[in-house]
Amino acid sequence: MSRSFTRLKRLHADLSDTTDRCEYMYVPFSDSVETEHPGEAQAFSELTASMRHISEIVNDRSRNAYRSVHAKSHCLLNAQMTVLNDISPPFQQGLFQIGAEYPIIMRFSTNPGDILPDSISSPRGLAIKVVGVENSEMVPSHVGQVTQDFVLVNGSKAFGAPDAAAFLKGVKLLEQHVTDSDGLKQVVSTSTRLLEKLLESVGGGSETLKAFGHPETNILGESFYSKAPIRYGAYIAKLSIQPASDNLKALTGKVVPNLGKHYSGLRDEAVEFFKTETAEWNVCIQLCTDLQKMPVEDPSVEWPEDLSPYVPVARIVARAQNAYSAERRVFVDEKLSFNPWHCLAAHRPLGNIMRARFHAYKASSDFRHSANGREMVEPRSISELPD
Repeated sequence: MSRSFTRLKRLHADLSDTTDRCEYMYVPFSDSVETEHPGEAQAFSELTASMRHISEIVNDRSRNAYRSVHAKSHCLLNAQMTVLNDISPPFQQGLFQIGAEYPIIMRFSTNPGDILPDSISSPRGLAIKVVGVENSEMVPSHVGQVTQDFVLVNGSKAFGAPDAAAFLKGVKLLEQHVTDSDGLKQVVSTSTRLLEKLLESVGGGSETLKAFGHPETNILGESFYSKAPIRYGAYIAKLSIQPASDNLKALTGKVVPNLGKHYSGLRDEAVEFFKTETAEWNVCIQLCTDLQKMPVEDPSVEWPEDLSPYVPVARIVARAQNAYSAERRVFVDEKLSFNPWHCLAAHRPLGNIMRARFHAYKASSDFRHSANGREMVEPRSISELPD
C-alpha cells in the first residue's frame, strides 16, 4: 500500500467464523479516492435518457410504467437486521454499530425492464430499504429522510462494465431489444445459458453471456453483491448479502422444477417457502486495503478476497409471512423507489458508476411515478408496509 496512507492495523473475524485472526491495513476514506472521468457528464446524460426511454417504451406497450431495470419483483419481505455484537472497530461504522436493530424491506427481482415469464431467466437483484434511521447525517439529496437503501445483484462480485460510458453500450442493446417478442427473448436466454455452461465445462466463462441468461435456480438461495463501492464511515467497502440459515443454503443452486411452465414460478416458490419458514442472511462487508488492486473508479475489477475477505457484520431475519400480497406489491413496486443515493453520508456511493446512478435512478423513478399517477413514498416506519 502507498505510504501516503495511514497504516491502520485492526483484527477482525474471517468468514470461517473461527477464532483465528488476520491483520489488515484498511485504506482510510477521503474525497480524493474519487476521480471524475473525462466526458462523464455526457455519458450520464445519455445513460439517463436511454433508461427513461426503456420505461417509456414499456409504458406505451403495457399502459403501465415499470422500473427501467429490475421491473419484475418475486418476493417482498418485512425483515429485521441486527448488527452483530462481536465485530471489530473498523466494521463499526455508520448504521453498523454493535447491537443496533433496524426493520427493513427486501425486494427480490430480475434484471429486465419489462415483465417477462420467469423461464426467460436473467440476473437477479435484491434491494434493501432500512427504515427508521434516526439522528444520522444524510447525503444532501436525502436530508430529512430516515431510510438507507442498498442495491445488489447476484452472480459476479464485480460490475459488468468499468464505467458509465461502457455500461451505456449494454443499456443501448437492451433499449434496442425491449420490443422483441417473449419468444425471441426466451431463445436468447436459453442459448446463452447453454453456451455459458459449455464454456465453463472447458474452464472458461463469459460475464457478458451471464448478463443475458441465468440458471433457473431458486432466487432465495442466491448471494448478492453491491459490485460498486460505497463509503463505509472511515473506510471504503463493498457489501454482500449471503444465505445464513440452512434452509436458504439448501436452495443455493437448486433448480426450480418446471419453471418454464409457470409465468411467475420464482414468486410461487418464495410465497410457498415463507408460508412456514424463517430465513436468515448474513450482511457482509469487504473493506478496501489497496486502491490499486481494489479500485474505486473501476467496479469491473473484482476485489481480491485474499487482500480483504467479506466479513459478517449483521444478520437479517425474515419470519414466516405473506411474501407477495397484492397490497404489498402495490406499495413496494409502485410507490417505493430503491436508490443507493437514499443513504447516510457515512454510506455514500463511490465511483463513476455510482455517480451515474444518481441521475439515472431519479429520472426513472420520477417518470414511473408520474406516468402511473402514483405518489412517491419514502417510508418513515415499517408499519407502512402492508401485511
